[in-house]
Amino acid sequence: MRVFRVAALIMLLASPAFAQMPPMNLLQDKPGKTQDEKDAEAARDKAYQDSLKKIPDAKPPADPWGNVRSTDTPKAPAKAAASAKPKTKTGSTAN
Repeated sequence: MRVFRVAALIMLLASPAFAQMPPMNLLQDKPGKTQDEKDAEAARDKAYQDSLKKIPDAKPPADPWGNVRSTDTPKAPAKAAASAKPKTKTGSTAN
């Protein structure tokens, strides 16, 4: 009698695991597509591709400051950076 109780307990604990498994169909006798089904699928694909071509191009994002900025990049003066004096340190460096 004790063996049956243990077996019933194991079945009760294992049942949630069985519920998570996908259903398995071992008898998958799916026939191939007929010519009519192939033609219908080709027509659907063609209609889908045609509808994709009808979608207008997206507008670029609006830039409210676009007309304020100049299109030329500012050139940094190279001589001003070279002629700048290096900073001198004051004070002691003793630790």
